This record gives sequence, C-alpha cells and structure tokens, in this order.
Amino acid sequence: MAFSATNLSLALSLMALIVLAKADFNEKVEPINNILEKNSEMLTQEFCILGAVGSVVFEAIMRERRMGASLIRLFFHDCFVDGCDAGILLNDIPGRFQGEKTSPPNNNSVRGYEVIDQAKQRIKTMCPGAAVSCADILALAARDSVAMLGGMPYPVRLGRRDARTANFTGALTQLPAPFDNLSVQLTKFSAKGMSAREMVALAGAHTVGFARCVTMCDDNNINPARKSTLNCGCPVSNNNTNLVPFDLTTPQFFDKFYYDNLIRNRGLLFSDQVLMGSTSTGDVVRAYNNNPALFLREFNAAMTKMGDLPPSRGVQLEIRDVCSRVNGNSIAEM
Repeated sequence: MAFSATNLSLALSLMALIVLAKADFNEKVEPINNILEKNSEMLTQEFCILGAVGSVVFEAIMRERRMGASLIRLFFHDCFVDGCDAGILLNDIPGRFQGEKTSPPNNNSVRGYEVIDQAKQRIKTMCPGAAVSCADILALAARDSVAMLGGMPYPVRLGRRDARTANFTGALTQLPAPFDNLSVQLTKFSAKGMSAREMVALAGAHTVGFARCVTMCDDNNINPARKSTLNCGCPVSNNNTNLVPFDLTTPQFFDKFYYDNLIRNRGLLFSDQVLMGSTSTGDVVRAYNNNPALFLREFNAAMTKMGDLPPSRGVQLEIRDVCSRVNGNSIAEM
C-alpha cells in the first residue's frame, strides 16, 4: 500500500533525524543526495521531492547549524506577508520592482535564500518533471529544520503556488517587530487568524537562532534587563559578528528553554519578554516550560496553520522555475 503524503513527509523527517543522530557534526558523512540518487528508481516522485529538499537542508545545517533557525524564520517572514506565496524570494528589479527582500525587516537580516535555490535545483536534477513551488520548498525546509534541530517532525501539505509579485510595504506593516508591545503583536497575529496561544507557540522558534548586533544594541528592541549583559561594539560593516543567542541555555537545540528564559526575565528581545506581561500569554509560557511535549505539539500545529495562510486574493500565481524571479514576462509587464 502506498504511503499518503502525510506519512511520506513524516517518514522523510524521521529518516533525516536518524542520519543526523548518527553523524558527528565534525566528521564527514556520505551526502544524503548521494544515497537518494543511488536508490532513485525506488522513490515515488513525491518522496523524491521530500528527499531532495531534506538532503539540502541537512547539508546546510551540517555546514552551519544556525542555518536551521534562519530557514524557519525565512518561512515565517514569507507567510506573514500576504500568505505563503514565496514572495520574499523575489529579487528586486532596479527601477521597476521592489520586493520584500530589501524591506527593512528582511534586508541584511533574513537569510537562507541560497538553500532554497539549491533545493529547487536538486529537485530538477533528482526528480525530473516534478512540479513543486518555491512556497512548498520553504515550508518543507522549515519543517526539516525544526526536526533536525531537535523538534518533532510534522506533516507538510504540498500544493502551494508562487506569487508573481511581492509586498515591500507589507513586510513593514504585517511582520511582528522586536520593539512591538504585546497589544501590537496580538493585533498582527489576529489579522492572520492566529490566537494568543498560537502566537506564544510560534514565538518558541526563538529557542534557536541569534540576534545581530544592530538589532540587540537598539534600546527599543531589547529587554532592559539584558542590556548590561550585551557587548554593543557593533562593527561598521553589516556582517554576522557579535551575534547573541535568543536562548541563553541551549541556543542550537529546539527545546523549551526559551520559555524558561522568559520566566526568569532573561528574554533577549523586548517583544519576547512582554509575553510575560499578561496572564493570557504568561500562563501559556509557563505551561510550555512545564510541559515541553505540549510546546512541541502546539508549535507544530501553529506552524501547520500558518503554512496554510493563502496568498492575497487576486494575485497571479504560478510554479516558478527559478525562485528569485517570475516565469516569462517580467513583473513590470504584468
């Protein structure tokens, strides 16, 4: 009997976790794509897609574990602006089109674009004829990152389409910001159909990842209780030096310690720590800290719900051949 898409998706994550558990991050292992290519005749097209994306994500995390957190954030920043439509991946066209990549919340901050490009190319190489959108690749890459960093795998529905446009202003107005108070955050999540509890669950993604110096050294962005612990000698050039982990305890593992930090007033961002400023959200923080399995289940459910956010009504959709540009006619000609 053939697996359903849900079972295939979960099977791939479990396979990747098994390989990851056996691998030493400091030693070389046979690339997963080599293993898959040797057995390509045994794979269904859908499983081939899952394997191609999973192998690229695995290799990226093996090179730099931080990339897993970056891919989760990339997916969030895509879905929260006009739905999960891969709009964030479109390059600007000077003088003709300004997309989401260079909008202030994303510019020189969001990363992982090259991993998505590599996954798209590997699908073409390993799975000839497979039609998979860049939006689906973003969803799969985020799920695989959660699983490979220590979270629980969850099923990902395929079938999204890519928008032929993006929303520079929407990235400014729709994305939660590190300086947002609790009321603003609740309003932004409610606009996406997300409850306060789901907001707290998704905030748990900050159990992995780092903040850049330019973010953490802005007093508006930071929990005042953490300010004295930060080294704010930011370099003039915009690079990745002076990174500070969101989770002080286990910054490279997907677990519940982000919430433990909030309870101890050790959250890094202002927007994180204000979750403890209300009973409605603070009680959820305490519940997740006391019951890590509950957090993992509800985080997965919230990610699945967010991953179903539809593109804006009336937007032209397609499956892009190259994730950074639309097919055929230029955006300016649409």
